[in-house]
Amino acid sequence: MTQNNSSPALKIIPLGGLHEIGKNTCVFEINDEIILLDAGLAFPTDGMHGVNIVLPDMTYLRENRHKIKGMIVTHGHEDHIGGIAFHLKQFEIPIIYGPRLAMALLKDKLSEAGVTKRTELRTVGPRETVRLGKSFFVEFIRNTHSMADSFTVAIRTPVGVVIHTGDFKVDHTPVDGEYFDFQRLAEYGEKGVQCLISDSTNSELPGSTPSERAVFPNLDRIFAQAKGRLLVTTFASSVHRINMILELAKKNGRVVSVVGRSMLNLIAHARTLGYIKCEESLFQPLQVLQKLSDEHVLILTTGSQGEPMSAMTRIANGEHRQVKVREGDTVVFSANPIPGNTIAVVNTIDKLMMKGAKVIYGKEHGIHVSGHGCQEDQKLMLGLTRPKFFLPVHGEHRMLVKHSQTAQSVGVPAENMVIIDNGDVVELTATSMRIAGKVPSGIELVDTSRSGVVNSKVLKERQQLAGDGIVTVAAAIGWTGALIAKPQIHLSGVVTSLERSKLQASIETAIGTILRDRWNEFARPVGKDAQLEIDWVGLQTQIEREIQRTLRRDLQSNPMLVFLMQNPEEPSVREVSRERRTPAIAS
Repeated sequence: MTQNNSSPALKIIPLGGLHEIGKNTCVFEINDEIILLDAGLAFPTDGMHGVNIVLPDMTYLRENRHKIKGMIVTHGHEDHIGGIAFHLKQFEIPIIYGPRLAMALLKDKLSEAGVTKRTELRTVGPRETVRLGKSFFVEFIRNTHSMADSFTVAIRTPVGVVIHTGDFKVDHTPVDGEYFDFQRLAEYGEKGVQCLISDSTNSELPGSTPSERAVFPNLDRIFAQAKGRLLVTTFASSVHRINMILELAKKNGRVVSVVGRSMLNLIAHARTLGYIKCEESLFQPLQVLQKLSDEHVLILTTGSQGEPMSAMTRIANGEHRQVKVREGDTVVFSANPIPGNTIAVVNTIDKLMMKGAKVIYGKEHGIHVSGHGCQEDQKLMLGLTRPKFFLPVHGEHRMLVKHSQTAQSVGVPAENMVIIDNGDVVELTATSMRIAGKVPSGIELVDTSRSGVVNSKVLKERQQLAGDGIVTVAAAIGWTGALIAKPQIHLSGVVTSLERSKLQASIETAIGTILRDRWNEFARPVGKDAQLEIDWVGLQTQIEREIQRTLRRDLQSNPMLVFLMQNPEEPSVREVSRERRTPAIAS
């Protein structure tokens, strides 16, 4: 469409959440003012060794920190707020607005990271409007999701109203009685919505997502039939699910012990804010439960996704100090595996079964429902808001495409929508929407200490260590260019059919070849007395390359090479050690 150059342009720049699930982060920019909507994290893949969390590349915001006027948070899931504490270490955010539960969780995160003074947290309620800078007025509209206290937002800008759904489903019987504010969405639709930015997670699924209440009777039946102890795991953030589990525990005469830091933290905040209502006596420490008969015990744990350090995983591995699975236990997985976690989850289930537990899991039991809307829910959102332009977000590529097809089926013209990737700059005016460029995008990896960013070189080295191991070679070379002693080699994680003596002989030959054939390239006489000036660094580089070729030939793999060369700095005076680390591949 033709752009009207006289009108202002709103830039919509997603830095995460496109062509992926997780790390949802979006930038809105107009007239040199920037606001952020959410800043989440994702979890590492199997090849990201030692990585704890994955964040979006925030180069664009670091470079434009002076434009940032504030942030709006839609809800408290980790893929929407988990990155904020890390980003605040790099740039300040003047103010962050969001729902009470999300702000309570975020306050803890900022305190733990020591960045509470780099922003101000403000809670908002349904239909409350806040102003950020001169250009943005944001209204928070109640929606329904798998987490309590969740919002869709309407952003009033100089180019018109932009509605960002956040994560949502259409739940007509919400557990907490907080209903989706369809009326307010319809009012915006009546007045005119310039652009709808909408959650695409379940866009491939026809029909509507079941209500959270749909799992209640199925959990009730399982709880009533369980004869021994009950161990239940679900997402720590699933306040509605936890509420029902606690209600059913009381109904079935069981007391509850909560295991897992994130679960304990969320329940504490949810109870304080009134999202979980139960008697204090329902909760008991593990020591008390050990004195009760099994039919009166329920242990609520983290670990529904097979996370390595979670409570349920440690219980399955027999590593938990206080909880040991035994014959007669019933373990309930009230969650479906997130893509990428399936193997970890089924391994945990297998271990629990081998210890004698009855494990209940899978869709056929009806003990989990999604927090994201399917196609009919998405159609309702489109029908209520009636947007002029449409931008599908929060999903992998095929999900975005399918969501755009759904939008076309309800009347949004194909030319009024775009499929974008992280870093794409979408320019929205009063008359057009187009992709107008790209900013730096990608990922930043935080290691298990949560204190350092793992760069691509370090990650490649870790992958190489995990795949092919490491070879350390130490060689002492004299002033005359001869080996002073046999090279010492050490193998770690290297698979080889060669005897160590044969490999050592090959490495010694490789070093000897360079010293014999190329020594004169690195040892040159200088001055009137023709003293030798030796390029030790250049010599070391050539020896490393020759060892690399030897290892590749003899081992048929590419282990990392650590080559330590000991050489005299001056004849018969002293020796120094140099250490260089290079992968065992040709340069």
